[in-house]
Amino acid sequence: MSTTRDEATAALREWSRPGRRADLLAAAWQAGETNVSALAEAARISRPTVYADLRSRGIDPDHRPKESSDMTTPVVIDGIDGESFENVQDVVERYADEHPEDPNAIKTAIGWSQPIFTAVGRYNGLRTRLAAEERARRERDRTLHLVETRWEALSTAANWLAAHHAYIVAVDEAHAAITAWAREAAPAVEWAGFDGDLDTEMLRVYRERILAAGHPPLAPLDLDVAAEADRLHNKLDQAHARRKALAAETLGLAAN
Repeated sequence: MSTTRDEATAALREWSRPGRRADLLAAAWQAGETNVSALAEAARISRPTVYADLRSRGIDPDHRPKESSDMTTPVVIDGIDGESFENVQDVVERYADEHPEDPNAIKTAIGWSQPIFTAVGRYNGLRTRLAAEERARRERDRTLHLVETRWEALSTAANWLAAHHAYIVAVDEAHAAITAWAREAAPAVEWAGFDGDLDTEMLRVYRERILAAGHPPLAPLDLDVAAEADRLHNKLDQAHARRKALAAETLGLAAN
């Protein structure tokens, strides 16, 4: 038996091991997916089963972990948030007021505040766009998974027409979610990063003030968004066309 075949068989055995589903649900919860409905949909089980599995792993689903402030609060350095020039002006004027003995205080403050403004603004802007792309990607993947779930549900649906309509709606929602993801992903690709930048002072702020403070390194999304969106749309259309033919055959038999 080939190694690949052995690994595939082992993976099947691992999936069927008692408690494996609960382990996977717990891992997803701890990784940040605390939406019970989303977990139930992904695992193709009921919400009560999700609750039971999580509690079996010592997790109380009624107490969701708080989102890290690192992902919700803009980075601010020396009072500069990288968004408003008025904000920088306030910092410069305050510095001049605090150093009346320095005739070049304003010039000095502008000199050190400018690379901070550039680095923080770029970092916050990139993080915001990457976060928006991630949210849209999660919704895209959720709707694509829902298409598969609703198609499978047709096999045992008591009201076949209603279930098929739910599947049709899911396909439409998935197309919309792909388009919405592409719209959010484009800015995450186009926004400037830090690798290869020639602004040494800005890079110094990025490395010594942002990364050194514990914020994660960021880079623009490396992806051909239009090509990926086209691929997903086409894959969805091809599957739907095949399923339409199967559904038509089922309806034809039911009419006879």
